[in-house]
Amino acid sequence: MMRSLYSGVSGLKNHQLRTDVIGNNIANINTNGFKKGRVNFQAMISQTIQGASKPTDAKGGTNAKQVGLGMMVASVDTLMYQGSLQTTGKQTDLAIQGEGFFIQRKGDQIFYTRAGNFNVDRGKNLVNPANGLKLQGWNSTRDADGNFYLNTSKTYEDIKVPIGDKFEAKETTEVVYKSNLNSKLSPVQNPDSPTALEIRNKQVHETSIDVYDVQGNVHKMKIRFVKVGTNQWQGKVEVQGSSPGLIRANSVRFDVGQQGNVTQDSGDRKNTIILNFNSKGAINSVREGIDTLPDTVSQGELTANVVFRVNDGSPLGREQSVKLKLGTAEEFDGVTQQGSASTTKAVSQNGYGMGYLESFKIDQSGVVTGAYTNGQKKNIAQIGLATFINPGGLEKAGENLFVLSNNSGIANVSTPDSQGKGKVIAGVLEMSNVDLAEEFTNMIVTQRGFQANSRIITTSDQMLQELLTLKR
Repeated sequence: MMRSLYSGVSGLKNHQLRTDVIGNNIANINTNGFKKGRVNFQAMISQTIQGASKPTDAKGGTNAKQVGLGMMVASVDTLMYQGSLQTTGKQTDLAIQGEGFFIQRKGDQIFYTRAGNFNVDRGKNLVNPANGLKLQGWNSTRDADGNFYLNTSKTYEDIKVPIGDKFEAKETTEVVYKSNLNSKLSPVQNPDSPTALEIRNKQVHETSIDVYDVQGNVHKMKIRFVKVGTNQWQGKVEVQGSSPGLIRANSVRFDVGQQGNVTQDSGDRKNTIILNFNSKGAINSVREGIDTLPDTVSQGELTANVVFRVNDGSPLGREQSVKLKLGTAEEFDGVTQQGSASTTKAVSQNGYGMGYLESFKIDQSGVVTGAYTNGQKKNIAQIGLATFINPGGLEKAGENLFVLSNNSGIANVSTPDSQGKGKVIAGVLEMSNVDLAEEFTNMIVTQRGFQANSRIITTSDQMLQELLTLKR
């Protein structure tokens, strides 16, 4: 009689606990990154009234006679499967599509979460605005050559997004030329001073591009191409400063081959080069346009250096060299001479002025790429993700956070979309994985279980009452 009472009590207590878990699931139906809980039951110990017996020659075996003493909670599991993704459009809202957790730090404490509602604070840290915990990953590092790279093999750190920070200027060192010079044109009689008629007849082709010095000042580099003979063109260079006095007078020259090996005879035309083409129109050599001892390059990559001096306050100024990449000898990958209109132009150069970080974006690998006002882009940082052998073993620490436990395993930290980790989706948040229909169904079943156990207690009480009234 008493056994049934206590069995009913155990059922009431444990179904109440299951109701608590279901209530918490429903309460967090709209909590970003929430992972639902689930209660599993198991039978409590059983009292053996009679043990089992084995078969004999005279009779068969008998089973044990046992009476259960109620039920108990086997486990309260945290189900870590993916929640639905909801688009927000905010660049710092992040969701993980697949396995993994964001890593957050508070002092020496490390937390893990699936909720990716982040923001940039006044200290330029990427943080959870609700609690100030800092998102972890790797910031870019500058190498000995001044180039930025992401070293994800080092220990993770607070991610910083340096909004408004400067990107220093870079001087132009290379200019790439492409396209064509018209082979149908007649040679110009005086290439240094073409006539107005020759200019109108498009026998003179001029191209220009902006280049930068080490301080980010802009200089317009012009090259005038004129045909001087069969399959032969002269290029004459001029470099202008963005303001008066930036370029030292008479300092602009061409230098082919070993830089600095320019003859200083007074008759030399040091600011010109000669481009030679083969019969098919492919460039095959380039040489200095000087009268004596010209340097020539006729194999491999054909280049010519434009050398000029920029006033920097010193007596002689600072010398800058810009390499013109004109193509490969006997190939059609650079400047050509074909029977169509002249279109030769500089297609690219590798310098830029100073800029400021004005925006950034985050890709699926967690790389934070900054866009600067000078048109440049740079990898600023990369977000780290953590995975665990047993993610269900993590302990909840409140505020959508998890911490390590004795059964979760240690964190395996690496970049997103690697080593089994999911992708990072920007402008999206992961919703709760609670299914409301399932929770309401579980609530009904749990309520019925609670009611049934309460009936056990009331029925056992009535039986005790009958027992007490037998003597009457």
